[in-house]
Amino acid sequence: MSKRELAVVGQFYPDSKDELDRYLNHFNNVLEQNNIKIDNSVNSRAIIVPHAGYIYSGFTANLAYQYIPNNIKNIIVIGPSHKFGFDGGSVALYDKYPTPYGDLDINQELSNELVSKYDFLNFTPQVHCEHSTEVQFPFIKRYKSSSKVVEIVYSDINYTQISQVVQDLLKDKDNFIVISTDLSHFYDLKKANKLDNICIKSILNYDLDIQNNGCEACGMLGVKAMIDVSKNLNLTPIILDYRTSCDTSNDSSSVVGYLSVLLK
Repeated sequence: MSKRELAVVGQFYPDSKDELDRYLNHFNNVLEQNNIKIDNSVNSRAIIVPHAGYIYSGFTANLAYQYIPNNIKNIIVIGPSHKFGFDGGSVALYDKYPTPYGDLDINQELSNELVSKYDFLNFTPQVHCEHSTEVQFPFIKRYKSSSKVVEIVYSDINYTQISQVVQDLLKDKDNFIVISTDLSHFYDLKKANKLDNICIKSILNYDLDIQNNGCEACGMLGVKAMIDVSKNLNLTPIILDYRTSCDTSNDSSSVVGYLSVLLK
């Protein structure tokens, strides 16, 4: 039985169940203390979430994961490659995805179907040492442990190719999409807020010119694909949370922006 090898466990997120529980329980306690209620009646189809260390972006991501419907069978996580440049995207053709909470089942049938259907998708094992996707799976195991998962890491690809895959997947109500991205990197807080606000407005306005408008995001292609699909399928974006690393570090001189968005 093959497993996806973890690359950032113990670094971006805790390597023990108890410590991971401490983080996520804290995030949920903050929600409760601020009277933030999760509306489970929302028929969500996708989320956009950050992928930094949990101490910085975990609250923002954790909120979004609680909006995944209970009956979802497959959760497809799509994120950019930070370490390797390659053509197209790679689908993880392993059996299991390990997390500190236990293993998730990878939907082998759906993963192989994607590789067979799209000539720009393949399986390149070395690119799956990727944190943009890996940090999402502990949330999935915590909140939707019975769902199967698919991991797609992309590099040199057109956003329209990603949107084609996402739109095809969303034809099936059993599928849910997770788009992974952080926003601006290493500007002072004022500049970061300005750039990140451009991203937020572009998502809300279905503006595919998001990049030329000044938005910066490492997962820009995934975000553009989700905007494209949202326009085509009449999905409504709802901003759940926005913050920067300054909220944790108190350093406003060089920050990274984090955003979570619900698509319904």
